[in-house]
Amino acid sequence: MTVIEAKVHRSSARNARLAFVLVGVVVGILSAVVASSYWHPIIALFVGAAVGFPTGAAAWLLVRIWPVLRLLWWWLPEIVITSTLLTAWVHLATHTSTVVTLAVVAVVVGVPASIPVARRTIVAWAWCLIVRHRLRVCFAQFIIANQSGSLPLILWARPTPVGERVWVYLRPGLSAKDLEGRLDKIAVTCHASSALIERASEGNAAFLRFDIKRREVLTATVGSPLAGVIDPDTPTTDRAPVTPPTALDLPDVEAPTVTLPAPRPATTANGSKPSAASSSTDTDDMSDWI
Repeated sequence: MTVIEAKVHRSSARNARLAFVLVGVVVGILSAVVASSYWHPIIALFVGAAVGFPTGAAAWLLVRIWPVLRLLWWWLPEIVITSTLLTAWVHLATHTSTVVTLAVVAVVVGVPASIPVARRTIVAWAWCLIVRHRLRVCFAQFIIANQSGSLPLILWARPTPVGERVWVYLRPGLSAKDLEGRLDKIAVTCHASSALIERASEGNAAFLRFDIKRREVLTATVGSPLAGVIDPDTPTTDRAPVTPPTALDLPDVEAPTVTLPAPRPATTANGSKPSAASSSTDTDDMSDWI
């Protein structure tokens, strides 16, 4: 079983050497400049070397073991939970009798298992731990990573009413557009019905939020509390069924009578009424105008 891939191993070794040289030289020069104000320049050079070398070595060690630290971060919740349970079990078995130990274990395990709310909460958080590892499998198997082979940093996960929500920080080489075409594969790997991706920060495109959906809460049947309020001994009244209208019968509708207001006489520009048209106009012979 390969814990750290060879590509990641070579990349971390190259970055560690670069970090050693860069940090060691910069810190050594700065230390020598500061020391030259108090001692001879030659002594200041030795002081700068004495300070820069261990600082560069510390930077080399940090970059070199970064893949291991990232692996420990992926398994940190499981490591903490397992260590806590084992420590509690050792102290309980050491300082108590067998009967008391079995009774405490039965209470600790049985009470959460018998209470539905506690049981659902434990299962939801357990799925959050599983989804973090399933997303890591997605990034390692079929999602394109950068040339150094470094995977995105899976930060944290919490349960939601429909599944889980996971925050991921992408490394250079990936974007949200690259992941949107693989949502169906991500859902299959996470044993879910669907998966969604959104930006978790407006100012940082690398900070994403994965919503893993396992169920639809909007289609669930919700019981109404009003049924328990009704008294079953309340007499019911027989009522004739009411047929709702299905169409509009226009002949049965009375047409409203509309009364138009009398037209107001027109006025001229100076406010006087225009004179009536001459009656001789109707008797004019049109042949005179042709």
